[in-house]
Amino acid sequence: TPLVYSFIFGCVVLLVFGVWDDAKELGHYVKFVGQFVAVIAVVYFGDLYVAHFPYIGLETLPESIGKPFTVIALVGVINALNHSDGLDGLAGGESLLSFGAVAYLAYLYGGLNVMIIACAMIGGIFGFLRFNSHPARVFMGDGGSQVLGFSLGVVVVLLTQEVNPVLSPALPLLLIGLPVIDILAVFFLRAKGGMNLFRATKNHIHHRLLELGFHHYESVMIIYSVQAFFVLCAILLPYESDILITALYLLVSALVFISLTIAERRGYCLHRTSRAAQNSIALPALLSDKRLLALPMQVLQTGVSIFLIGAALTAAEVPKDIAFSAILLLMIIATLVLVPPLANLFLLRLVTYVSIGFAVYLSTSYPPFWLVEQRYLVFLYFAVLVAAGFLAVRMSPETSFQISPLDLLVVIVAIFISIISDDIERSALTWMALQMIALFYAIELILQRVKSMRNRVSGTMLAMLSLIAARGLL
Repeated sequence: TPLVYSFIFGCVVLLVFGVWDDAKELGHYVKFVGQFVAVIAVVYFGDLYVAHFPYIGLETLPESIGKPFTVIALVGVINALNHSDGLDGLAGGESLLSFGAVAYLAYLYGGLNVMIIACAMIGGIFGFLRFNSHPARVFMGDGGSQVLGFSLGVVVVLLTQEVNPVLSPALPLLLIGLPVIDILAVFFLRAKGGMNLFRATKNHIHHRLLELGFHHYESVMIIYSVQAFFVLCAILLPYESDILITALYLLVSALVFISLTIAERRGYCLHRTSRAAQNSIALPALLSDKRLLALPMQVLQTGVSIFLIGAALTAAEVPKDIAFSAILLLMIIATLVLVPPLANLFLLRLVTYVSIGFAVYLSTSYPPFWLVEQRYLVFLYFAVLVAAGFLAVRMSPETSFQISPLDLLVVIVAIFISIISDDIERSALTWMALQMIALFYAIELILQRVKSMRNRVSGTMLAMLSLIAARGLL
């Protein structure tokens, strides 16, 4: 269709101008030329424009108003995403969450083109974030961030104006989320200070978080969390009134900026000293006692062992294929433990991950009858496990383990899937995935302290796999 051709043309134009800018550092006026060429092609050749505007009911805007407005709005979204690309993984993660919400809503309402574009973007971003999360090894530059902003703006307009015009016209605020209010706030601060609106400054949310002492990855995860809240609200409130959606968006945005302003005026700084001193400021009583300092790790190790062995013991049934697989894994771990020349921590880690998958599958698919009506106990267990893992990381100065922004994105996506799943089978699969995510992180933190093959992890695996094999074959 003309829209698809114009969209691809716009992406190519922005890619060329973006790469040119990354190589030669073009002025912002030259970049505007590329942005307007790309957007005008989509609006006037692809005939995509905003016809339904918030607060005017079912009335439609004439093309003479709707098309120029759409051009300005899309250029604004391009620049909003472009300016949010100030920290490793930030622009990619924010747009990934938005594309995820758009793809889901397009799936619900039969918007095939929107879903294809959004899913293609999600796949590209996920692969890219593997190397762009802090500390980044590759960077997207303007050639990437401008294409992301353009694509996001196009699919949001297409979703709300053509795929399902009954959706609230204010929904794009939530779907695009934090980048919009961030760039508007930056323009306000620049205008207030008498500065050039388009000259780069350090007034963005991520800059202000860094100035408050947050680490790079902490700043990114805070912004991810706010963006996740916005897109989740977009999924849950697609037909609500324009007033409610706008009020929700402005309220959350106001809370973010008020919190930043108060912290800045009070001279707040989160990380002033070394990690050990940081922890001693936050948790002085705990860090004065080495036994209490080690308690979260002990809770984590014990909790993982209880779950794995408990799953093997209490599963209502153990399929024979799982039992035969457990025998194979049991032989591998026994060889690693008993034959020192063959000791290999990577292989132990791999077998442990697979064994955890078996335990989660058994506990979820074949739960004991007494646990079926007491699911809150499982939720409580995993809440304690996650809390213990967090405290173990925070209270251990020597550990090299950190939860990255990409890890947070994976968890957010899994939670989204569990929330939007209306099918019992899909919901169960999502719950299995969430359990495995929590256990994988826990076991990774435990294995970082392992110095030999004869440890609590290998002992737990031997006991669990022996129980699964015995129960499945006897």
